[in-house]
Amino acid sequence: MSGLLAGKRLLVTGVITDASIAFSVAKLAQEAGATVVLTGFGRLSLVERIAKRLPQPAPVIELDVTNQEHLDGLPAKVREHVDGLDGVVHSIGFAPQSALGGTFLETPWEDVSQALHVSTFSYKSLAVACLPLMDAGGSIVGLTFDATKAYPLYDWMGVAKAGLESASRYLAMYLGKHGIRSNMVAAGPLRTMAAKSIPGFSNFEDAYSQHAPLGWDLNDPEPTARAVCALLSDWFPATTGEMVHVDGGYHARAA
Repeated sequence: MSGLLAGKRLLVTGVITDASIAFSVAKLAQEAGATVVLTGFGRLSLVERIAKRLPQPAPVIELDVTNQEHLDGLPAKVREHVDGLDGVVHSIGFAPQSALGGTFLETPWEDVSQALHVSTFSYKSLAVACLPLMDAGGSIVGLTFDATKAYPLYDWMGVAKAGLESASRYLAMYLGKHGIRSNMVAAGPLRTMAAKSIPGFSNFEDAYSQHAPLGWDLNDPEPTARAVCALLSDWFPATTGEMVHVDGGYHARAA
């Protein structure tokens, strides 16, 4: 991948640990020649420590995607490190425990709305916040877990991901005039910190490990990160509103 992202300026959200997909994206992007800026929320000191494990330590900006002040101030904070952006990675999702685990019919709106705000609406919010930094166009890539089906226990997060995928298509339509592409990467299950919060996650693990035509390594985020980097590069100049599956082919076979 050497040189694939040479000269690109990227904002990567969602790095929590070095096992996260976002960390793998940032690492590969740097190795491919990109300059990377990270965002973190909550445990900022943890993100800063993880950032030092990248090939080149990356600056970290505090960003709560539900906080309009943070979003409004993002361009100025990014410009402290780079003069603009060519790509943005949205790797953000959260749902309260009541929104997962089989209590779909009982989940209150307050918890559903939080899941939708953080996991779905934030994709649009982040794109709009970064728009002033993308004068030359570029690429926005989000991470999803294929929401074309209903998964036991995934519940309202599945609904949020379906909305995220739809939001990407609408962003592709509205941002095209700015030369900005919007695409999704639908990853198979990976043993990230986010996955640990999903009740019954082992059910996903078993299904993909046993039935993906190419097999599926639950501990290897690199195939997913490679797809993200490819979509951030200039090699997909006319691809937008798309969802690329990186799941060993699991989505393609009948249940």
